[in-house]
Amino acid sequence: MTEDNGDAREELLSRALAGEPAAFRSLVVAHQRSVYSLALRMLSDRHKAEDLSQEVFLQLHRYLSSVESPAHLAFWLRKVTMNRAIDRLRREPRHETASLEEAAAVAAQGEEADPMLRRLLLSLIAELPPAARAVVLLRYQEDLDPTEIGRTLKMPVNTVKSHLKRSLAMLRERMQVGPEPGGRPHPRPNVRHRHE
Repeated sequence: MTEDNGDAREELLSRALAGEPAAFRSLVVAHQRSVYSLALRMLSDRHKAEDLSQEVFLQLHRYLSSVESPAHLAFWLRKVTMNRAIDRLRREPRHETASLEEAAAVAAQGEEADPMLRRLLLSLIAELPPAARAVVLLRYQEDLDPTEIGRTLKMPVNTVKSHLKRSLAMLRERMQVGPEPGGRPHPRPNVRHRHE
């Protein structure tokens, strides 16, 4: 980020804090994509993600005076989005998750080499428990380190690392096992060679 860009963000936040409605709208526009993308990846449902995004920005409007800087604003939005998504997932009964193709489209930075693999990975991430899913998304979508994730989710760093380790192990394992045409998983290839 250039210094001018940082100054512009500071000035925009200052105007919003002073009560200028157009400045607040500009803050929403600047951050709506990242908030929606996180919500969609957590909830796997476009309508629920839209509702959650609106709730986050309504909460921002109420608590804007507590925001200290543009960096704090980005942190605050990630934290509120993830906490609200986790709360919503905990309240809802466990059900089959929908495809996350829409989330992939929102967050896609460029053409993927293997879109089928990406869809599989996103559907497996959607199966993770809410807290583990939040940790994985903050690490690999938002590129936060474990300390920042811990601060965002109010979680000890060692718990963050445990979630990452267990989640990545589960994802690796699940990606190695594919379903047979009848729906049963293929047996894992035996990688040990027996010497007789």
